[in-house]
Amino acid sequence: MFSAAGANLMNAVSKTAARQFSTSGGVSKKPVVAIAGSTGAVGQELLDLIKERSFPFADIKLLASARSAGKTQDFMGKTYTVEELKEDSFEGVDIAFFSAGGGRSKQFAPAAAKAGAVVIDNSSAYRMDPEVPLVVPEVNPDAAFDRPKGIIANPNCSTIIMNMVVWPLHQKAGVERVVVSTYQAASGAGAAAMEELEQQAKDWVAEKSPVTQDIFGRQYIFNLFSHNSDVDQETGYNEEETKMIKETKKIFSDPNIQVTATCIRVPVLRAHCESINVTLKNSMTEDEARELLANSPGVSVQDDRVANKFPEPLASSFKDDCFVGRIRHDVSQPEGKGLDMFVAGDQIRKGAALNAIQIAELLMSRS
Repeated sequence: MFSAAGANLMNAVSKTAARQFSTSGGVSKKPVVAIAGSTGAVGQELLDLIKERSFPFADIKLLASARSAGKTQDFMGKTYTVEELKEDSFEGVDIAFFSAGGGRSKQFAPAAAKAGAVVIDNSSAYRMDPEVPLVVPEVNPDAAFDRPKGIIANPNCSTIIMNMVVWPLHQKAGVERVVVSTYQAASGAGAAAMEELEQQAKDWVAEKSPVTQDIFGRQYIFNLFSHNSDVDQETGYNEEETKMIKETKKIFSDPNIQVTATCIRVPVLRAHCESINVTLKNSMTEDEARELLANSPGVSVQDDRVANKFPEPLASSFKDDCFVGRIRHDVSQPEGKGLDMFVAGDQIRKGAALNAIQIAELLMSRS
């Protein structure tokens, strides 16, 4: 029988081991899971994917802000009560998915990691932290197993969608430069933005003027505008564009790859699109690129010139893969050294929740 001092020592050792366990290696094949931000669009998508992919878990904790605490949600035959997200919410948790915003991640993710959980964070809070891996499982899976702070960052949604097709080209032919223009759906700004776009459509039909403009402060339907993130007054790049530039270098472990981006909001409910131009180090034909991408995990080629059928956000919504088409030689560059593509991917799914689930599955596969 242990003395009180012995029991305390054992508890201390156990907690230390848990903290060490969270910084490297795999996790339990049937983990206790927490979702911070469970009532938001990404949190709800995480639950959908856990069910769809038969993601094994011993228990789930639904965490959200104080205003959502006490709400109930039926999930897989059981009723769960949403708890307020606090620093002491993570005792016994193996994997903590965070989709509650950067401020909440900075406040609570360290506490989750200290409690022994592996944190998979969807916010921008830790993406450029040199001690936090930034992971796309199809690109840099090994990075997930070296996490000094016990935290793994999910990249920006636009970065993920772009690099699902740029990475295979980079591996094969070397990509020197990427020029990308994004056409980003309301989903990137959360459920409230999606609801406002629907409301603006109703307002338009009802001839209400002006239409509801609570989220972006402008008409969204029948309009395009520069991404709503802050613009750097010196460079002219907004935060979304800067994320794509910096995150790509970190994910690829290649500081020399050059990226420039222009990010635009479009009146689409769900799924982002991107027009991508790459400059290659080594020549590649259109057919070689098409075959390479068709055999790349998480990528589907939709490139029918005869029928003029290419990726579209509606057809890409609620799909796991990123769709690529309009694959063609860039006539402004030397033969075979430049390619143009058009990509569509579900921002909530592969751009956020699915990527996070895949990271967790990756960790469990090596436990």
